[in-house]
Parts: sequence; C-alpha cells; structure tokens
Amino acid sequence: MKHVRSLAVWFLPFLWSVVGLAQVPIPRVQMKPAFPNLPLFERPLWMTQPDDGTGRFFVVQQEGRISVFPNDRTVSKAELFLDVTNKTGVVDNEEGLLCMAFHPDYKNNGKFYIYYCAQKPRRTVLSEFQVSKTDPNKADPSSERIVFEVKQPFGNHKGSTTIFGRDGYLYVSLGDGGSGGDPFGNGQNLNVPLGKILRIDVNSRTGSKPYGIPNDNPFVNRTGAAPEIWAYGLRNVWRMSFDRKTGELWAGDVGQDTWEEVDVIVKGGNYGWNYREGKHPFKGTPPRGFQLIDPVYDYGRGSGACVIGGYVYRGKKLPGLEGVYVFADYISGSIWGIRFTPAKMLQYRELLRQPKNIASFAEDLDGEIYLIAFDGKIYELEEKPSQ
Repeated sequence: MKHVRSLAVWFLPFLWSVVGLAQVPIPRVQMKPAFPNLPLFERPLWMTQPDDGTGRFFVVQQEGRISVFPNDRTVSKAELFLDVTNKTGVVDNEEGLLCMAFHPDYKNNGKFYIYYCAQKPRRTVLSEFQVSKTDPNKADPSSERIVFEVKQPFGNHKGSTTIFGRDGYLYVSLGDGGSGGDPFGNGQNLNVPLGKILRIDVNSRTGSKPYGIPNDNPFVNRTGAAPEIWAYGLRNVWRMSFDRKTGELWAGDVGQDTWEEVDVIVKGGNYGWNYREGKHPFKGTPPRGFQLIDPVYDYGRGSGACVIGGYVYRGKKLPGLEGVYVFADYISGSIWGIRFTPAKMLQYRELLRQPKNIASFAEDLDGEIYLIAFDGKIYELEEKPSQ
C-alpha cells in the first residue's frame, strides 16, 4: 500500500497538471484601439519592434512605406522611416511591401530586412537596408543590398513573413506562385523556392550567393533540392511566428476552395499541398511512402475563407490566454484561440467575432499581442467582462 500511495502522490499532481490545463477556460476577448490618437495607416500589413532599447513600433503599409512611432498610448504622429513605393509594384491585390524584420543585432549594426513585390519582370525581393547614421528614425534608402529575388508567375500568393529564429537565421515564407490549384506543382517541387519556408544566414556567404546556407538545413546534401528550404508543401503562408517559450514555429496557410489550416512547422516537413488542402485530398495521390504532416487545425468555409496566422500568447496582461495560439480569419472576422500540445489539441474557442478585416497580428517585446486591421488602426486585446 505504501508503494501505491507514493505512486499516487507522484502521479496525481502530474495528472492534474494535464487535466487541469484542459479545464482552464480560454477567455473571450474584445478589441480596443492601442494608439487611438494616431492617424489611420493605409492598408497596414505588419508591425514590429527592434530589440534596441527604444521601444519604438514600426508599421509596414502595403503600398511601400514604413512608419515609426514611440511606444506611447497617447502618441498622435508617426514618422516616415522608409519609402520604397518607387520599387514596389501593387498590380495585384496581394502585392506590395509585405513585411520586415530587424536583425537580432540591430542595436549595433542597424540592419533590417524587407520583402516586397516588384514588376517588369514580376518578382519578389528580399533586401537588406541600414538605418541612417544620423537619424535613428530614418532608414538609408541608398543602402539596399538585394539578398535574393524570386521570379513570380502570377500576381497572387506571395506570402510572406520574414522572421529571425533563436538560432539567428532568417526564416522566409513564400507562396506557391499563384493562380489557383498550384498549376506548376511548386509546392512539392524541391527545385524551386515557391510554396516553401526558407532558412538562410544573412551573416555569411555560401559560394556566390549573397547569403549563407546553414549546414543543418534539411536538404543541404540532397541532389535536386534547393538547400535553402526548411519546409515545403505549403500553399500561401500568410504569417508565421515563433512561440517565444517553446521555439515552435506556427503558421497560417491560406487554403484554396474549402479548407484553411494552421500548422506547426518542423525541419524538412512536407505539409501536403497540392496533394491535400488541410487534411483533405485535393489533387492526385502522393507517392507511396510520402510523409505528409497534418495541420494542427483546419476549418471550412462555414467559419471563414482566409486564415491569418497569429502568435502563441506569452504576455502578462491576459493570463487566461497563456499558451494559447491566437489567430483570425480575414473574411469572417473571427478570432480564435487554440491550446495545443504535441499529444493533442486540448482546447479550441472562438474568442471574438467582429466585422473588421484583420490583415495581420503583431507581438511586442513583452509578448503582448496586437491586431492590424484594414480600417487603418492598430488594436490590442483585453479580456471581455463576464456577463
């Protein structure tokens, strides 16, 4: 009996930690303007902060402008940090300046990276810029160094997110090239960067490439595969993020006709497009032995039609959201939360349904989450009072 009792003393707290987590309700939330006095942004798509001690926020606008403002809830003016409207081409609704990322050592080297669409020929560009040597609120427009360019066959499905991982490498998501149904089969073609997540080293050079290839990338030594590829079989990842606690890479992959999906991205993973849309057959049959990774979650047209990837909440203002992946749908306006472990998805809940088109999420240096809407405002979340 002593052994049984000692086992129970050990096991019951463990069981309670698992079951208890599943029983912690995910709270409903509401949105409020985070910076109510700021003028409206024009089609904002991204917001981020450099880890440089200033606390400033930078907002990317689709046409090709980046604005900067202090982390002050009463701020009433944003300054123009960079204007690349002379480089971007917004012929299609999904083109333009799509995102930016600050170098992990931005405080010392002043480097940052932008991903934009260009025309004649139609292509996407990843470029490195540097901040002005005389004004920290201005970029040096003459400092552009093109890291890579990718030829684009159509005007839609450009992705993209550019983010640095804990390893110091830059991760970049690229859509499958566009049109519909992936007509060229780019998602499964390891020879091309389209329909992939890439991982590169901006601090080194491999051969004649203007960037380095990390030695532990999954396809470095595989004939007929681009060594930059980290994961593949993706249609159009619109926003991905690292869980700052676990290091897991989460992504929202926009669907084709019926299914939207949320994925946890792993090294070398094949996420099935265009054999599958979400967990469901789409076109053809994968070869025998293909290992296709299921999404963490997928949803159909009854719930929305364009997933917007978000963040795993690790802030302090909303303790009920701890460990919850918060994401949205651009069309329906729904905002959801899921609490997930590698064993199973423990909880799922619609946090809020509202009418605004959420174009992106943002996370500040403290782990708090913001929502970027096409009404031109930046929103933050607060727990909805119980009724």
